[in-house]
Amino acid sequence: MKKNISIAITALAVLFLSCKSDNAPKIVIETNLGNIDAVLYPEKAPATVTAFLSYIDAGYFKNSSFYRVVYNDVFGNDNDAGAIQGGIWKSNPERLKSLKGIPHEAPAKTGLSHSTGTLSLARTTAGSASTEFFICIGDQTGFDRGVSSNPDGQGFAAFGKITSGMDIVRKIHQQPANGDAFVKQVIILNIKRL
Repeated sequence: MKKNISIAITALAVLFLSCKSDNAPKIVIETNLGNIDAVLYPEKAPATVTAFLSYIDAGYFKNSSFYRVVYNDVFGNDNDAGAIQGGIWKSNPERLKSLKGIPHEAPAKTGLSHSTGTLSLARTTAGSASTEFFICIGDQTGFDRGVSSNPDGQGFAAFGKITSGMDIVRKIHQQPANGDAFVKQVIILNIKRL
């Protein structure tokens, strides 16, 4: 009897966990170079995910872009790493200025680290992030604590992970750039829920 109860509890736990992960919001970033799929983590970064999904639902990312590239050597990393940054900064700066910042969910609080494929918010000060996001290429654990652009030591707010399309992320990262700006922006046709 105890064995059957133990098996039943284990089965229910597995079912609960699989349902919970299936309910995690999934998105697709549609670009002119291909699609990138991601899963978001509302249990760990609820304010960030809620705000980001509200921007998706409002259509803010239609015809936006990836406009910035970060190379490994910028932050002194010794691995083959970098990031691409996108959002509405270039396509709709007036809307960007009108948005209220998202309360900062630091990696020390959420437990999320900036490993390969991490989706995170760009910011200058805590609470200043909104629509501008980046995707890590290679492990960027320095982003967990902060860099010269946010020396408060709170890092950037990671909130999701790429599930497919890292080949597209790398393809975007390899586009011609002048400093940290792409010569030609990579168009984000839209970001949608899956």
